[in-house]
Amino acid sequence: MKRIILALILSLPLLSSCGIYSFSGTSIHSDTKTICIPYVEYKALRVNPSLSNDMTEALQDKFRKLTSLEQVDMDGDLELVCEITGYDVQATAVTADEVAAQNRLTVTVKVVFTNKKYPEEDVDKSFSAYEDYDSTQSLDAVEAGLCESIIDKLCEDIFNATVAQW
Repeated sequence: MKRIILALILSLPLLSSCGIYSFSGTSIHSDTKTICIPYVEYKALRVNPSLSNDMTEALQDKFRKLTSLEQVDMDGDLELVCEITGYDVQATAVTADEVAAQNRLTVTVKVVFTNKKYPEEDVDKSFSAYEDYDSTQSLDAVEAGLCESIIDKLCEDIFNATVAQW
């Protein structure tokens, strides 16, 4: 048993010295030190005045908590540019009276991720996430909670596609 523990302890430096794996699940090269996450632009037709700010803060917070990258205002080793391109509500379930029983709020974000040191890891992709809500409730009444949940999902997907490379 002592040999197993000793072998594990001795192998930890080998895991961390390769510089590309971390226990948070990221695949960031050891020579990559900075990231630039500018303000998320809002380009959707339907307006949500706080969504850009909330999305920007959530992305910056996610990268701050799960990576050791320094966040810079410009010229980072990595750059994550996002824009909200869709903010839509649609009926998802219709009753026998042809009345919506449930609605779905969907947010779409276009992401351009640039890795200046390893351009083969660049990502240019759109991500969507949604939440359903009962049609007896107004969007105004549930919007903040729905958006919070949608932002969490989007940030997770964006993080995984960029630095976790899943």
